Amino acid sequence: MKKVLTAACVLVSVAAAGCSVGVREQTGGGNQQGGPIKLAVVPKAIGFDFWEKVRVGAECAGSKQPDVTVHWDGVHAESDVSGQQSLLQDLLSQGDVKGLVYAATDAKALADVTKSAQGQGTTVVNMDSGTTPQPPDVPVYATNNVAAAEQATDVLAQELGGRGKVAFIEFQPGTSTNETRAQGFKQGMAKHPGLQLVAQQSSDSDFNRALQVTQDILTANPDLNGIYAANEPSVLGAAEAVRQAGKVGQVKIIGWDTSEGEIQALRDGVITGLIAQNPFKMGYAAVNAAVTKIRGEQNPSPDTDTGSTLITKQNVDSPDVQKLLNPTCENPPA
Repeated sequence: MKKVLTAACVLVSVAAAGCSVGVREQTGGGNQQGGPIKLAVVPKAIGFDFWEKVRVGAECAGSKQPDVTVHWDGVHAESDVSGQQSLLQDLLSQGDVKGLVYAATDAKALADVTKSAQGQGTTVVNMDSGTTPQPPDVPVYATNNVAAAEQATDVLAQELGGRGKVAFIEFQPGTSTNETRAQGFKQGMAKHPGLQLVAQQSSDSDFNRALQVTQDILTANPDLNGIYAANEPSVLGAAEAVRQAGKVGQVKIIGWDTSEGEIQALRDGVITGLIAQNPFKMGYAAVNAAVTKIRGEQNPSPDTDTGSTLITKQNVDSPDVQKLLNPTCENPPA
């Protein structure tokens, strides 16, 4: 019988930086024909709209496979790198996990977890963010962040008529997702010499931090024309700061992700455009890849772009965009 389990975070504050959890030898991992499969699927953090859609896709894929259990768990902040390390190590030490599907909170810090998992015969697949180094046999199902970020920067340049002062709100330096979005943003900026980058700050993937740094940027740059914000908390914090400053429409915001608050701000004209990823597809494809690899059916390609769409006030109600915003197993996005 197919079964999907959802678990609350089992990590508590005792997961301190540098602590080590032993991983015991596991049997039954790696390729095997048939038999039940338990997958541990771990996002960067639980409680965010983006990761909730990843969960829907992951559990949908698990429900369509025979004898597959999806165990969903995660820490509560994307900045909790040591917490995610400990959680993953704890899951591996339980001995019954045959596949580990996860999004790395820190590309370098999580590389050892992947190595440990593979060393005990556990199949590993990354979603959204991989590691450094990225093993050639560990696929990454993610947005082409460089291309999408460059496209978003082009849109911002267009909105500003090719000239103006711009701020960049990143979210978690050190993660592959943050770095590739920064790369795409800077490539886009290089194509538009009339744009001037006057500030670059990190939100630490936290709304209150994003609000604070944006307020500081607006104070230091009262003639700011545009903001590029690289994830959901960054966008929401920047949008609130612009609202409070009475500069809605004067400061154009281009950002990432599609939470309910972001979509409402887009409808209200506070946000000009949003890069919508396909988190449902990320979770769905990553789980399928893990299952097929465990059962020896195929070797997935090392990198798979799950796609992105630019959402504006003009297309937000189109059927295709609505599928992205409200994905279900019965009516999945393309």
